[in-house]
Amino acid sequence: MDTDDLSTESYRGVIIEAERFSHDLTLQFGVMASSCNNEKEYLDNAKKLIEEIRKLDKYGLADIFWGSPPDKKALDNTLEKILENITEVEQIPENQRHYDF
Repeated sequence: MDTDDLSTESYRGVIIEAERFSHDLTLQFGVMASSCNNEKEYLDNAKKLIEEIRKLDKYGLADIFWGSPPDKKALDNTLEKILENITEVEQIPENQRHYDF
């Protein structure tokens, strides 16, 4: 799937929220979409990606942020906000989410 296949709610909650922090973070969530078959799988994988990012040390963060690791506290705050957004999206029945086709 592509990020264009996500509901507006998921796109805003994950992609846009990540972009507010850093385009490099957005890329991590965007690339992940290509390995997903549907939005549920995407949201599940996004939660796993957040867990993985949280475990990274400064060298691991430097790898995904192209040599410039961000402030860990600010990153954690953004990741927590994305998790909250995912929880909110999961509360919305899929047939009540909005899609741009």
